Amino acid sequence: MVDLLLGLQWGDEGKGKIVDVLTKDYDIIARFQGGPNAGHTLEFDGIKHVLHTIPSGIFHKNAINIVGNGVVIDPVIFKKELDNLDKFNIDIVSKLLISRKAHLILPTHRLLDAASEAAKGKAKIGSTLKGIGPTYMDKTGRNGMRVGDLEFGNWKKKYRALADKHEAMIGFYNVDVQYNLAELETEFFDAVETLKKLSFIDSEEYIFKAQANGQKILAEGAQGSLLDIDFGTYPYVTSSNTTAAGACTGLGVPPNKIEKVYGIFKAYTTRVGSGPFPTELFDQDGETMGRVGNEFGATTGRPRRCGWLDLVALKYAVQINGVTDLMMMKSDVLSGFDKLKVCTAYQYKGETIQHLPYNIESKNVTPVYTELKGWAADLTKMTKAEDLPKALNDYIAFLEQELQVPIKIVSVGPDRLQTIRR
Repeated sequence: MVDLLLGLQWGDEGKGKIVDVLTKDYDIIARFQGGPNAGHTLEFDGIKHVLHTIPSGIFHKNAINIVGNGVVIDPVIFKKELDNLDKFNIDIVSKLLISRKAHLILPTHRLLDAASEAAKGKAKIGSTLKGIGPTYMDKTGRNGMRVGDLEFGNWKKKYRALADKHEAMIGFYNVDVQYNLAELETEFFDAVETLKKLSFIDSEEYIFKAQANGQKILAEGAQGSLLDIDFGTYPYVTSSNTTAAGACTGLGVPPNKIEKVYGIFKAYTTRVGSGPFPTELFDQDGETMGRVGNEFGATTGRPRRCGWLDLVALKYAVQINGVTDLMMMKSDVLSGFDKLKVCTAYQYKGETIQHLPYNIESKNVTPVYTELKGWAADLTKMTKAEDLPKALNDYIAFLEQELQVPIKIVSVGPDRLQTIRR
């Protein structure tokens, strides 16, 4: 069986923590898309860990972790992640497997990313500048380098041809991008040698056999549904399919093999970088959410924009993913608000609508709010569902009624122990 876990907003929902919490129930954790533009934060035993490419089940001895074919890998960042894991005595070679079909991020992909973003000026999309977009462009353009290429003797020749092409493209953008490619390549080739020490697999065959043997697989997504290249707030999106369909193409899993679809969302809404955000707050409430929630990007460190929960967008994400179980994160951050607002509809082109329209720029959309009672209790020490304050339970009941999907987990803090099952 294959269960699927993904984010339902603009990323940063807390997927890493929930994968870590659920891993004990699974044999395999498989990442299916995205690259090191993701940052999954896990906290336990007083230590905070940030993973970018490695699946969030890596700290559990029971689970095999697979980086699937839909992922793009930067060997330099990957090596740094591995170095950070050294002190935890993890058997990386047997516990971490890499799909041969996963694409590689070259140093020139990052330079292209920077040049492209600089050329856009004020119209920039808020790229993390990790080279993700250019790598996926090479993938769809059938020019890319894949992990499996490293097993063949001509891979450096292939690398050189692609890097030379990228340098010519950088010149096309006509912006001042300073770089020392020889220096970047030295670091890259060194990291590739580290990557080659790991086990490369035909991941779709591995996963097929695992299913046949009755092993339980959890597919882990990165970013969020509203950043999906097809269904997100285009063009302010990522370059891969972050929705449930991405697990099928990113791992080679047939749709009829997916059972549970876990949807992770925050009790409010955040967004990093540019793009429309109907419920964004520019007042004291938004500042409080950001401060109390420590809302800074795990990968970039950029402050996240904060706002009330957008149920129109959340309902859309639930629908397109076929979510079966919801998990609400950061409910503790809302403690202390007298009143809470939830966006339940939009005013759009002179009418009230309850679905996500083609364009949600602020000039086209005005959120319609329902007001609910807040709670003052400190949730962070609570361990049982019956401990939760009535106002929070009312908030949960309201969301379940609107979304028609049960909220099975409520997170009351960043630690893996601060997780209440309902």
